[in-house]
Amino acid sequence: MAHAHADYSQVAIQAISSQDENGQDFSEDGYVIPVIVPASEVAELLLNYDPTSGTSPTVAYSRPLSRVILDALKRYVEENP
Repeated sequence: MAHAHADYSQVAIQAISSQDENGQDFSEDGYVIPVIVPASEVAELLLNYDPTSGTSPTVAYSRPLSRVILDALKRYVEENP
């Protein structure tokens, strides 16, 4: 199971110009949510991740990470209407 944390105090809406995970350039306003993955879990997360598989990562890894991100986004939006 994955453990991660979001730094709620650093969530912000910003104008971003960067490259995505596929190396494609993009520019848009978006929410920046710092996610902290403990260094002690990186090897296990990457060992169990296959970027060529549509079912990777498993729910045991992806759901906890998704919830951290969505909880941070929800909290920010509720506190900054």
